[in-house]
Amino acid sequence: MLEIGCGTGRNLIRAARLYPRASFHGIDISRAMLETAGASVAAAGLQGRIRLAHADAARFDPGKVFGRRKFDRIFISYAVSMIPGWRSVMAGACSHLGAGGELHVVDFGDQEGLPGWFRATLHAWLGWHHVAPRTDLFEVSADIAARQEAVTEAKRLYRGFAWISIVRKP
Repeated sequence: MLEIGCGTGRNLIRAARLYPRASFHGIDISRAMLETAGASVAAAGLQGRIRLAHADAARFDPGKVFGRRKFDRIFISYAVSMIPGWRSVMAGACSHLGAGGELHVVDFGDQEGLPGWFRATLHAWLGWHHVAPRTDLFEVSADIAARQEAVTEAKRLYRGFAWISIVRKP
């Protein structure tokens, strides 16, 4: 498994505990986040199962970074809203999936079902932190899937607060 934009390593640690026979890899562009992730992985005693690397998701070559080209699962959690070239990152991630592999992306949704005042406040707060919800996430996922002969699944959670896009390769 690979996490793009692994941040503090929280998701990797949780997944490694849930799937004790799997190996995990994480990349992040922030060295500070990777330091935090490394300390968290060490504190959890999972250094042998979780490998971390400094990498730009837009130019990531898993063969050079981790010595492997394909992954069974790749996930991106609340990071596409902060990656300028997120569409190409998602397409690249799908190209690094093996047969039967899946890309799981969770991020902020359109908040359509939330009260207007809350939606406006949330968008202002996200903007202050340079976070832009990708309101075309599902369309982009479907386009990427079509070009790679894959299928997609779209889920809207919490009245649109969060969206999950899954791309599955046959």
